[in-house]
Amino acid sequence: MGHVTFSFLPRAGRQHMTTPSTPSGAMRNDGSSIQIGALVPLTRPGWVEAGQHLLAGMELAVREINDAGGIVGRPLELVVRDTAADPQRAVAAVDELAGLGVVALAGEYHSVVARAAATRADALGLPFLCSSAVIDALTDKPTQWVARLAPPQSRGWRIYADFLLGAGHRRIALAAEPSVYWASGARILRDHLVPRGGTVIDLDARALAPTAVCDALADHRATVLLLLVGFPEPAVSIVKCVRRDPRLAELTMGAPAGQPEFAEWSRLLGDDGAAVSFLRYLPERLTPLGARVETALRHQLGEAPSFVAFEGYDTIAVLADVLRSHGTERAHMAESWARVAVEGTRGEIRFSHTPGVGIWQWTSTPIQVVDRDPAEPDRFRILHASGGNRDAE
Repeated sequence: MGHVTFSFLPRAGRQHMTTPSTPSGAMRNDGSSIQIGALVPLTRPGWVEAGQHLLAGMELAVREINDAGGIVGRPLELVVRDTAADPQRAVAAVDELAGLGVVALAGEYHSVVARAAATRADALGLPFLCSSAVIDALTDKPTQWVARLAPPQSRGWRIYADFLLGAGHRRIALAAEPSVYWASGARILRDHLVPRGGTVIDLDARALAPTAVCDALADHRATVLLLLVGFPEPAVSIVKCVRRDPRLAELTMGAPAGQPEFAEWSRLLGDDGAAVSFLRYLPERLTPLGARVETALRHQLGEAPSFVAFEGYDTIAVLADVLRSHGTERAHMAESWARVAVEGTRGEIRFSHTPGVGIWQWTSTPIQVVDRDPAEPDRFRILHASGGNRDAE
């Protein structure tokens, strides 16, 4: 897919919502649009389904904001660029969008791509609210220009490691492909598991065929296999091979990066794709806003929305709040992260600094470990939950 621009304008006849006052002269009530650059993977080798859900959430939020009168009478406009999981393409998109005059960047799913985009946004002085990428070091140095909704990989993957230990697993195999993201995840798991009595078995998924992976699992007597690999391949082939190997009938599988979240996983694997645990960033109970957004997204997508769709919605909700409160000047927007307090679909969103993470971070992102129910693969089972509004129940 080439460059795409989506413009969402207020529908005629809708009653406009009163918006908070803004600094004098910061915005013009003249109908000109406020542009936000949206970075999403919409073509291979990007994870297209994730990109579609991320964009759907952003689109819905923009439509609702514009239906309610926009930002002090000015409509929001998404200027969408397909990153296709390519860091260089993302950097070029950031340069282009900055030149077009967008007030901020939003989105991106792939960590390596988001890192490239964040680094370039920092260099250009362009606010970037990252929706979904989790790699801890999103930039090489601390920056005021970048904020993030998704939790740092170190937080989510340590929770996942504790879930494995709590389930009694001590011999954990990692089938990994070479990349900064997978290497970071493997290091987090190893550093957390080994001091607590775990043994980590490294398997090179690039060098080993699925049958050789199965042989290694049997030889090492692994009790769980974690898939730190791309989707659909080699993840699908490895899962199918494991399911058909009688030596591995008791083996548990996991995919902490979230491959089983999307419908394509179920379409390609059927019953074989059930009982593969993964991380997703939802509370056990959505906020009232989240429940309403879920219904709207289900209608828009024609299927249940993933957590990534909620990340997209929340991204625009936060940026709209910043624009109402601090205007469209990029520097003023970047200075406002510390003062954000927005009720999102998954809880109240506030940003702060986290040790070792040099950007503004939502630190209370809800985290679940879930899998698809073997008895009903379209249903998710919550195996463990941390954060969000769980304690309020």
